[in-house]
Amino acid sequence: MSSEVSTEYLVIGAGPAGLQASYLLSRAGRDHLVLEAGDVPGAFFTRFPRHRKLISINKPNTGWDDPELNLRTDWNSLLSDDPELLFTRYTPRYFPDAEDMVRYLADFAAKHDLPVRYGTRVVEITRPGDFVVRDQHGTAYRARRLVVATGVSKAYVPPIEGVELAERYDEVPVDPAGFTGQRVLIIGRGNSAFETADNLVETAAVIHVVGSGSLKLAWQTHFVGHLRAVNNNFLDTYQLKSQNALLDGRVLGIRRDGDALLVRVSFERVAEVVKEIRYDRVILATGFRFDASIFAPECRPRLTINDRFPDQTAAWESVDVPDLFFAGTITQARDFKKSTSGFIHGFRYGVRALHRILEHRYHGVPWPSREVSPVPGAVVDAVIERVNRTSALWQMFGFLADTVLVAPDGTARYAEEVPVAHLHEAVGRGDFGEVDSYLTVTLEYGEGHDRVNPFDVTEGRVSQQDTSGLDGRYLHPVVRHFRAGALLGEHHLTENLENEWDSEDVHRAPLLAFLRARLAPTAVGAP
Repeated sequence: MSSEVSTEYLVIGAGPAGLQASYLLSRAGRDHLVLEAGDVPGAFFTRFPRHRKLISINKPNTGWDDPELNLRTDWNSLLSDDPELLFTRYTPRYFPDAEDMVRYLADFAAKHDLPVRYGTRVVEITRPGDFVVRDQHGTAYRARRLVVATGVSKAYVPPIEGVELAERYDEVPVDPAGFTGQRVLIIGRGNSAFETADNLVETAAVIHVVGSGSLKLAWQTHFVGHLRAVNNNFLDTYQLKSQNALLDGRVLGIRRDGDALLVRVSFERVAEVVKEIRYDRVILATGFRFDASIFAPECRPRLTINDRFPDQTAAWESVDVPDLFFAGTITQARDFKKSTSGFIHGFRYGVRALHRILEHRYHGVPWPSREVSPVPGAVVDAVIERVNRTSALWQMFGFLADTVLVAPDGTARYAEEVPVAHLHEAVGRGDFGEVDSYLTVTLEYGEGHDRVNPFDVTEGRVSQQDTSGLDGRYLHPVVRHFRAGALLGEHHLTENLENEWDSEDVHRAPLLAFLRARLAPTAVGAP
């Protein structure tokens, strides 16, 4: 029998992002429900990654006793006020097993008594006024605001002729014994492709991994979604002539020839020469995409980046469906392959920022801030204290910023962890009150960092006397001064091996000089 349930906020998906959103809504006393198709929180992790090793690091032993600092090397914990609910208490493994994540998320949901309805699969979303979400049982859920945290739940299948002959990453058997003596082609060059290749190294006769463009290595690009060292053993077998190979090119077609598969590859290194190569198996490891099929036409969000993600504003709201928000890995459309919105250690802070945006827009709650003396010395102290502790700016580098908001009367407030793009828009709208000018404080990698071999000692040499930070390729603080969205000045703090930006001569004094030149005249000459 069908029924209807009404709530203020409806969250779809009880993965890490959905649970993080629910926790924050619960703590704020907002009426909401979470709908989850699976029988447990984080059901995605009961299947993925296929070979069960997570690439999100887990480091219980940091030598620090500051919980905020510890989150820099804890990429799996959600944000909460309970010190017991840290993923680092679940396993000492640096690269944990996916089952540890399943246990952790179940405990997080249970201990916070989050209002999750399991076994509730959404089949349709309409919007006759409010959003109306229907599940497989015919129950309707009516809500004024919708937060979609379903992740990228649908396999991305590229338009390749004969692609149906390939086995998909999410379906192919993982027992390497079934590939003994076979020639295998893996299409894709992300971590799932190389995770699969590493699994087959001991049994397959030949393994080729194919993809277009230059291979991106995470230790060089600093984007953790690029190929990680934990999955790149396959590269040794290629470069050390062990029958395996990395093919730089595009797959044009797959056809069957008896018991074999013939694959046409256009090689980029040799002027697009096309060669047909024989394989026993072809595996498709080309990633996943957002599934928008549950949305009715009147509220179906526009997609972006090859239709893989919903297109979003700086507030993570659909660009064409008001009051429809997104959380979790699908928010990586905002910083695609640049920062960490696609991963727990990034989007946990994104969800917290989203919650603050919702609290302000719908409930009149201002973004949390504190008064700070506008004199340059006091601002230097506040900035140095934050950059040496913050995990949010550390993880969401270049995307989240602390800000010092200077009012026309010369008073100032310090607000933390605001999305940079949202900050500029919000200041322009007056969301932060009257603001004459403002500073942003971010952590960023240097210009061209992803094009430099970090192990080449001849690259990026900096004079011992240089305190400008402009040549720093590693993560370092950047302070910028804006008025009405226009950049007035910029200062880079010199990078530091231990990420401690507190040297009087190297860090504080140059920043103080910059701020003395930038802040309001009433503050100039003050300490």
